[in-house]
Amino acid sequence: MEDSGIIELFFDRDEQAISRSIEKYGSYLHTIAKNILGSKEDAEECVNETWLAAWNNIPPERPGCLRAYFAKITRNIATNMYRRNNSKKRGGGQIGVVFEELSECISDNMSAEDEIENKELVLYINRFLDSLTERDRVMFVRRYFFADDIGEISVRFGVRDNYIRAVLSKTRRKLKKYLEEVYFK
Repeated sequence: MEDSGIIELFFDRDEQAISRSIEKYGSYLHTIAKNILGSKEDAEECVNETWLAAWNNIPPERPGCLRAYFAKITRNIATNMYRRNNSKKRGGGQIGVVFEELSECISDNMSAEDEIENKELVLYINRFLDSLTERDRVMFVRRYFFADDIGEISVRFGVRDNYIRAVLSKTRRKLKKYLEEVYFK
């Protein structure tokens, strides 16, 4: 079913909106949540919360891209769940490593989590991402938005893990320099 049809089901308050969304995007969202949380059970709970959030927000919202809309909800729920789990010394997902890697690009007076949630910073990061080649941009987003494991990214691109690490390291250095010039000046 097309996304526009699924959205109309939400607007009609038809419960098939959820089942159609699960069919089309369930495994995709589960992968995002599991990458962040490191737990199949927590990921399942997170995706279930995504469906509830979508049901409560559509309508009035009318997403332009349903896949991205669901992904953002899932990522936010999973990140919040990770923080709760991590404070209880649980977890095991990729997001802690991701925040640690990004911390070299972020100022010392705020945590990586605080900075990433800052709308102005997001604007600058998006501008930076637009300046990258498509390949480097996809690698960066797969790692730092979807929290993909380095191995998963290397398989996706058919290259060695070390190559991905080198590209990500170089891109983080570029991002740090860019942010120092335009954001932290």
